[in-house]
Amino acid sequence: MVKNSTTYRNIYIAHKSLNTTMQPAKFESRKFVSVDPSKCTGCGICEYACALEKGESLGNPLKSRIRVIRMTPLFNFALACRFCEDAPCVKACPEKALVQCEKTGILMLKEKQCKGCDWCVQACPHGGITIHSDTGKAIACDLCDGEPKCIEFCPEEALDLVSTDEAAEKRFNDAIEKLPTETERLTNTVKKKEWKPLLAEAEKRAMKVTEKLEALNKKASSKKQK
Repeated sequence: MVKNSTTYRNIYIAHKSLNTTMQPAKFESRKFVSVDPSKCTGCGICEYACALEKGESLGNPLKSRIRVIRMTPLFNFALACRFCEDAPCVKACPEKALVQCEKTGILMLKEKQCKGCDWCVQACPHGGITIHSDTGKAIACDLCDGEPKCIEFCPEEALDLVSTDEAAEKRFNDAIEKLPTETERLTNTVKKKEWKPLLAEAEKRAMKVTEKLEALNKKASSKKQK
């Protein structure tokens, strides 16, 4: 049987889930980055901030530990590791390359053991782990030593730290419930050709983005000088 086949992977994950005797870990200070989709514009600055903080060349967003999903102009969001209490990615790893901090649940990678098979990516229900395009190793959010740069540089303040899945899901659900009303509002505005409020809103957001980009560029320049 081929070890990296989809069939084998699914059987292996199911077997691990059924036979594990480990009880769900209760992390003392579990916190993870959560997004409010009603505020997220999909600008991607969080990805650049993350990549820059991790020392990736040119702040490459494809190597970010947080990923932006652009669904529509009205619904965008970002995904990052939630440090699950009974992490499926840890269970799924056939090389046992992933472990979690006992206090926070933050993922730690044993790089020599990681083969880049992406079983962890397939097992994650939150889209919070990916494979680095250069190293071929798994990468995930580590909260930047407690001060996530994605939160710091988000121009819309759409990102925050939460401690439970329920809190994160509530932000999603609340945003989804607002969609019909917001869609109707924008539709009516466009039909009436009331461009002034839309332009004012766009200008305000552009100023916020510019401010954060300037701060990021300044940070990047200071890193180069070191």
